[in-house]
Amino acid sequence: MKKLKKHIYIVCLLAFGLISCNYLDVVPPETADFKDTMKDREATLNFLYSCYAGIPLLYTAAVYQYYSSADEYALPPLWTKDAQVAAWNQISPTNAIGPWNICYNNLGQCHIFLKELDELSPSGVTEEDKTRWKAEVKFCEAFYHFALLNAYGPIPLVTRYYSQNTATSDFPGRSPYDICVDSISKWFDEAAENLPATVQEDELGRATSTACKALKARLLLYAASPLWNGNFPYSSWKNKDGKELVSHTYDINKWKRALEACDDAISWAETKGERSLFNLATSESIRKNENVPLPKIDNVDSLFREKVMQMRYLMTTTEDEGNKEIIYGTIINDNSYTSEQEIGAIPHDVTTHNGTPIGGWSGISPYLFTIEHFYTYNGRVPELDPNFSAPSEWFTSAGLSNPDIIKLNEYREPRFYAWLGYDGGEYSSLISDGFPLVLSLRDSKKQGYNPDLYNRDNNVTGYFSKKYVQPNIKWRSSDGGSNMSEPPYPIIRLAELYLDRAECYAALGETESSLKDLNIVRKRAGIPNLTTADISSKMTLMDWVRNERFVELWEEGQRYYDLRRWCLAPKYLKAGSRIGLNAMEKKDPSFTEFNVPTKVNQSFQWTDRMYLLPIASSELYSNPQLVQAPGY
Repeated sequence: MKKLKKHIYIVCLLAFGLISCNYLDVVPPETADFKDTMKDREATLNFLYSCYAGIPLLYTAAVYQYYSSADEYALPPLWTKDAQVAAWNQISPTNAIGPWNICYNNLGQCHIFLKELDELSPSGVTEEDKTRWKAEVKFCEAFYHFALLNAYGPIPLVTRYYSQNTATSDFPGRSPYDICVDSISKWFDEAAENLPATVQEDELGRATSTACKALKARLLLYAASPLWNGNFPYSSWKNKDGKELVSHTYDINKWKRALEACDDAISWAETKGERSLFNLATSESIRKNENVPLPKIDNVDSLFREKVMQMRYLMTTTEDEGNKEIIYGTIINDNSYTSEQEIGAIPHDVTTHNGTPIGGWSGISPYLFTIEHFYTYNGRVPELDPNFSAPSEWFTSAGLSNPDIIKLNEYREPRFYAWLGYDGGEYSSLISDGFPLVLSLRDSKKQGYNPDLYNRDNNVTGYFSKKYVQPNIKWRSSDGGSNMSEPPYPIIRLAELYLDRAECYAALGETESSLKDLNIVRKRAGIPNLTTADISSKMTLMDWVRNERFVELWEEGQRYYDLRRWCLAPKYLKAGSRIGLNAMEKKDPSFTEFNVPTKVNQSFQWTDRMYLLPIASSELYSNPQLVQAPGY
């Protein structure tokens, strides 16, 4: 991933020099020096890399993207990033956000590459090279169309090169959703036929047949889900030619098709793709090599703490370090920071340099919904675990070594301690100049609310994220620097495929098979297996599937799409539903004042038009065949 990432950013200048920002309006390549872009094998390979350039751009500052507007975490109210604008229902055709330009511009780049590869006959390029490279471009085409489909629903399918002189009457309008799905699925299949199942370290980030199959499985899972399988809320949305854009008829065969794709993807990933869940032995080898102590957690043994570290390393290690779980990923690098997803999560006052506090932005604040839906030590939702504290006691002191720790934060599963930080708990064991940082969220001179000192950057809910924070991270008081590295962003990993298949089985009534896949993920997480006895009216099989997905894929950009495709966004994203602790009312609150469930004071709301992003008004003007998303 790292080496390809470097190529991508190098050739971005080339890519954006060749394509304009108008819809499907590609600048003709008849320039004097254009042939140099494919003069030989090296130049052509760099041109190929430019076709990938949009993929990392889709995840740049991922924590701020619109798909982070779900019920996982809050951002500081003064940030007003895309995630907040989306959650506040402030997106409009004149204030459009989303992947439209990135994807269509890069689709133009893909078609230029395909058009010129044969015509320019670059020296040193073999027919074998051409076959693979065309398949890689086909993967990129499928990937960009899938990203557009997720954001906008039915979209124009771009299947050829459009010159600058193309008449607007020849631009395509939206294709019906099911046709879009069939086309993208076909492109993934075609690409997979001529791609390797794995790549070498110096090629990480390039397309593989394993990635094609995995993303196809996700595509068909989404297509089988309620929003696109009989429950789309707008019954009269049609193209300008009068064709219905979304079917309103339920089709069980969509679930069967998704299941078949999941089976194929998992089988291929586990064999040809050489993928496996990240394991404890690899994690412990890395931890010991980096001399990272086990975290301090009350009332658990060393094996439990090793599992915690395993789940931390899962999200911060790469293929060359032995992590074989990521099927396809990228590196996020934005605004000259190593990763805003990492620096944005890290608390203030990690240590001091020349008497000045140094650290992160305290910007990613998990909601209480997150805290209450990660499992207990027993693998149950806290509210439904008879061996866990009663809800009336959750916000009282647990009486542990640090009295600031509340009962809601004790006896929880390994992923809870790996990915979430809380008042009185250890954030990371080396981060404070080689020593642990114990969070003090009621102290305005530490990590607590202090608008005078930190202005815009204050924790919102009383909880922190550390999912992408490397376990060996260390801020140095000597020079104010750190060893923060670029964590891989997992676009799709093997654990998701098991959860995808579990959902298909649940939708088809195959309980035992669904539980089997859920338990694969739960076992790796270090929590007890589920049985049929755990299924009830209070926690149905699909409830277990959805909750396991919420926990395992938390902060990976999946929740936004999940709530929408399940048609559950009106329930979970409505006004007043986002709750945290009382972290922003005053400086230096008492224990009782701080540990009170409090509505997050931002303009959250939900209307059904938020199922889709609007197309910018300028794009509607450029392409008269386009119709706007419903409600805009």
